[in-house]
Amino acid sequence: MALWFVLAPVSSLWGEIPCPCDAAQPATLAERQCGLCALAEREPAGTTIFFLKDNSPRKPNRFLALPRQHSPGMHLMSALPAEVRLELWRDAIAKAKELWGEQWGLAYNAERLHTQCHVHIHIGKLIDGVEAGEFKTVSGPEEIPLPGSDGLWVHPVNGKLHVHLGEQVTENVLLR
Repeated sequence: MALWFVLAPVSSLWGEIPCPCDAAQPATLAERQCGLCALAEREPAGTTIFFLKDNSPRKPNRFLALPRQHSPGMHLMSALPAEVRLELWRDAIAKAKELWGEQWGLAYNAERLHTQCHVHIHIGKLIDGVEAGEFKTVSGPEEIPLPGSDGLWVHPVNGKLHVHLGEQVTENVLLR
């Protein structure tokens, strides 16, 4: 029995949370992991992308960019239509620049590590000197590739964007 208490928190790192969120059944949105879905439902019907201040007291400098649109099951970036994904990246970059000038970063954690069902991008100030590893240089948000099941993080460099792919917990590159 004691081994279960040790392995239970670790096992959550290797399995997606169940996603019962169904906007047509409001009672399902009361689940903790459906909190962002519930907030998306409160946005006006014509809204495509909206922003929230991260409600974690450990992340006072962070914002989230979210599409209003839901997708079935675990809301995956790949399930969004291409035009919504592009608008999500464009709007997130614009908000990041507004908040942090050229010191911004965007982070999308690996899907198996999401604690919320609804697609969201973390917006924050990029920590100085954090760039490491391999990255892809792109000209703009229209060239940001789908992350697959892994996460990615994006930041500006000399008028281009560096996209770090194949990451897991990506929001750690942003100032808390």
